[in-house]
Amino acid sequence: MGICLSNQIKAESPFHTGTGVISSKMISGDGTELSSSSSKRSSSSIPPTPRSEGEILQSSNLKSFSFSDLKSATRNFRPDSVLGEGGFGSVFKGWIDEQTLAASRPGSSMVVAVKRLNQEGWQGHKEWLAEINYLGQLRHHNLVKLIGYCLEDDHRLLVYEFMPKGSMENHLFRRGSYFQPLSWSLRMKIALGAARGLAFLHNAETTVIYRDFKTSNILLDSTYNAKLSDFGLARDGPTGDKSHVSTRVMGTYGYAAPEYLSTGHLTTKSDVYSFGVVLLEILTGKKAIDKNRPTGEHNLVEWAKPYLTNKRRIFRVMDTRIEGQYSVDRALKAATLALQCISMDPRSRPNMDEVVKALEQLLDSKDASKAEKKEMEKEHGLNRRRQSNGRQNSCKSGAGEMRTAPAYPRPALYA
Repeated sequence: MGICLSNQIKAESPFHTGTGVISSKMISGDGTELSSSSSKRSSSSIPPTPRSEGEILQSSNLKSFSFSDLKSATRNFRPDSVLGEGGFGSVFKGWIDEQTLAASRPGSSMVVAVKRLNQEGWQGHKEWLAEINYLGQLRHHNLVKLIGYCLEDDHRLLVYEFMPKGSMENHLFRRGSYFQPLSWSLRMKIALGAARGLAFLHNAETTVIYRDFKTSNILLDSTYNAKLSDFGLARDGPTGDKSHVSTRVMGTYGYAAPEYLSTGHLTTKSDVYSFGVVLLEILTGKKAIDKNRPTGEHNLVEWAKPYLTNKRRIFRVMDTRIEGQYSVDRALKAATLALQCISMDPRSRPNMDEVVKALEQLLDSKDASKAEKKEMEKEHGLNRRRQSNGRQNSCKSGAGEMRTAPAYPRPALYA
């Protein structure tokens, strides 16, 4: 479901571009057609579209939770269980039994993320239903797993697998001891995983256009495997001899393809453009849109383009925090791929299968595995030192005062 961030276009403050209005809170079309989707790798039979709410829920292969189940699983939605908040509502940490999926006690079972929709607005319900429509049918190791849902009275909730490393956005743009800079090899690993997720969607039996690809929707598991989340704006791609889907323009400003903004024509190449913007963010460590940067640098694509094909100038845009971790040749190859993806002409952009192949060639498996192992060992050592410092601080405390190590900040998993 789309949320409201500083760089995201809100429904109540639309961004007018030609014939379209970009909005993070409005689903395209008439809002009633929630098409089915499948994958060539899936053996499930999916009925023709459009489908009713009942058909979507019945064929979703998801657990239907009661509201009391999820109240119990999240300890009554306690504030200290909040993982993230946005325009849709809040995401809470919860616990359920791995076998029965019944609510259970913290620390004794499987951790899940429970997204609770604000109890207002029909638009949010349509995005909630879109999540079930797609994630209830599609399974891939680079898509976040949706476990179940709750539809009871005015309550609408979704239950996902828990992603302990949070979002790519947090690791790229947050500063502090708990968000150490991602290494070059981990950045490329995450980019490849996200690309594979998009390629899977584009190769589905009924093509799925993700439409809201950005760093905050790339979630990371404990070993930094990337998984795409938030399918509230996803849409079935064109069928038959159609070249595009005509929609009301939605998504996040800075990531949306220029031809989509101007015409409302949606294709898989719209996702490819968004991927190119994210790849630029990964390489530069800078946000797609940031008005706090100097004049001329607010828009990352416009600022970075002139530097992406020159060996001497490429270092002016690369993130200084990963300096020395890559060769000039690899930096240029990654930058060239990003430049191809953000081409103004959608026909000049590669498809996601080609992007995946390019990233696989870029990420040498032997070098990557060594670098990732070193990175993980470094992180584990950092965590051990934090725990040790916490115990020392506790022992040094006075009788009337108890000091502990600072708690790990709650990442905005579904921001």
